[in-house]
Amino acid sequence: MLRIHNSLTRALEPFEPLEPGKVRMYVCGITVYDLCHMGHARMMTAFDVVYRWLRALGHDVIYVRNITDIDDKIIKRALERGMPIRRLTDEMISAMHADIGAIGLLSPTHEPRATDYVPQMLEMIGTLERKGFAYRTPGGDVNYAVRKFAGYGKLSGKSIDELRAGERVAVLDGKDDPLDFVLWKAAKADEPDDAKYASAFGPGRPGWHIECSAMSCALLGETFDIHGGGLDLQFPHHENEIAQSEAASGRPFARVWMHNGFLNVDDEKMSKSLGNFFTIRDVLRVTDGETLRFAMLRTHYRSPFNFSDALLDESRQALRRLYTALDAVAPDDTPLDWSQPAAAAFRDAMNDDFNTPAALAVLFDLAGAVNRERSPSAAAQLKSLGAALGILQQSPRVFLQGATKPDALDADAVERRIAERAQAKRSRDFALADRIRDELAAQGVMLKDGPQGTTWVRA
Repeated sequence: MLRIHNSLTRALEPFEPLEPGKVRMYVCGITVYDLCHMGHARMMTAFDVVYRWLRALGHDVIYVRNITDIDDKIIKRALERGMPIRRLTDEMISAMHADIGAIGLLSPTHEPRATDYVPQMLEMIGTLERKGFAYRTPGGDVNYAVRKFAGYGKLSGKSIDELRAGERVAVLDGKDDPLDFVLWKAAKADEPDDAKYASAFGPGRPGWHIECSAMSCALLGETFDIHGGGLDLQFPHHENEIAQSEAASGRPFARVWMHNGFLNVDDEKMSKSLGNFFTIRDVLRVTDGETLRFAMLRTHYRSPFNFSDALLDESRQALRRLYTALDAVAPDDTPLDWSQPAAAAFRDAMNDDFNTPAALAVLFDLAGAVNRERSPSAAAQLKSLGAALGILQQSPRVFLQGATKPDALDADAVERRIAERAQAKRSRDFALADRIRDELAAQGVMLKDGPQGTTWVRA
């Protein structure tokens, strides 16, 4: 049985969906004011693996990953660039799709934009006000009264008293308590018209926390199976989601909470101030998407992920070992049999809280078996298990020749030089043949002569 570490209970628990065979999962997505960075890549890849494995187990999965397309940073960036908010967010969403597509992310079932769910947010805010959990401020905002919700702090493990450190900060914007958070932000006179939405509370826009509560409820129901996101969102964002959602509905919100670990770069936290901030696009200029994905799979999703150039180099070489096995022995059409030892070991690893490092170890053992036994059925098993992680689905030769790398060689030009070398050997001009081999080697091309001719890969 699949076991998942539940952040809510801080325990590894057997997972059983509310409805047998159907899983409803919500993951907090991206605020689209700029290109996605490596922290986003790590988070989205972690939950892409969860999505893939739940489907591999036979579940019908409804996967919702939202887009925040209205907030202060978006408004500021649109004004800086002199464009409407919608044009900026459309541009950034298109860039996001291109970048995460390059690392093999599947599309979620739903990808709601916050601005399309403002009516649902307003309805939830109204419910909270009627129930006494929300209040209006003199400045026009609507805030959530944290102390009215008895369960506040249950996700983060923090009590109200422990959170009172915030009271050292002056109470601003009409808050009754520094812990209170905004549900509806009143429009400011200097904000553009496309940042303002009409409401019974006056013109304004939703606060960040209410967005996810409203969208998840609309698409998955008031109670659903899994809610995920980065560890940085556990408090206050996810804590606030629970407070407002359960206060509004009177029912439990998400049953299982999952959080992926932080991203570090060369053992330091990634930040612009440290000069170690990388977008996905930056990294894809120096490596291919599958290598980047593989690098992230080597670390368990709950552990800190230490990103480095050395990790990318090691991951490329490790992937080469797997693809070399598939290049040497073509997979047949043998269906995946979970009773086979390698498949069973892979399944056990993934059922242990999505343990991708242990699952990858199974793939390397299986590749060794492919090389020793020259078994097409074992090769088929290797490729099928790789699919559960979103890897090993390219043509092996395409990967080994580096066709997907940013510095890909001209394959036709390499083949022409190989043909010239073959002609030189037939003419017994071995000096020329050796010179062509050396020139190709200088470009990183490794030749392999065999009965069927000469093949090549990138070093």
